[in-house]
Amino acid sequence: MNEKTIIEKYHKLTRILIDNSLTVSTMESCTGGLVGMLLSDASGASEVVRGGIFAYTNEIKIKNGVDAAVINKYGVYSAETATAMATVAKKAFDSDIGIGITGSMGRIDPANPDSVPGEVYVGIDICGDIKNRLIIVDDAARYDQRYQVADEICDMLLKGGLRKQ
Repeated sequence: MNEKTIIEKYHKLTRILIDNSLTVSTMESCTGGLVGMLLSDASGASEVVRGGIFAYTNEIKIKNGVDAAVINKYGVYSAETATAMATVAKKAFDSDIGIGITGSMGRIDPANPDSVPGEVYVGIDICGDIKNRLIIVDDAARYDQRYQVADEICDMLLKGGLRKQ
C-alpha cells in the first residue's frame, strides 16, 4: 500500500467529480471517515463533497436512516446494509453519489457475532445505479486495511463512468 499514490488517485477522482458536477457523500463504519477525508483533501472539493456520517454502531446507522429490518435480515456486515448506508448518505446530503462502507477488519465484533474479520462491504449509489463489492482486506495493520478499502473504492468510482444521468 502506498498512501501517497492513494491520495493522488483521490485528487484525480475529486477533479473528475468537479468536472462532471457530481456531488458525493458517505456513511462509513470501519473506515472511520477515511474515504470522506480523502475526497475532501483535494483543492476545490467543497464544490462536490456534501458531507459524511461516521456510523460505527448499528444504533447510529439506524438513527441516521438505515432501516433496522435490513440489518436484522441481512446483518450489519452485508452488501444490503452497505447499499442502504450509501442510499441514506446520498439522500441525507442531497448528493448524486452515496458511498456506504461496513465491515469487520481485525476481529469478530462482539455486538455482531456473525461478523467475519477481514470482510468489508461497499455500496455505491451513483444517481440510482447501485454497485456493491465485498473487499477482503489483507492481514495487515488496521490503518493499512482502511487505506486498502479506500483504494478499492476509488478504483470502483474511477471505473464507474462518472457522469450525471
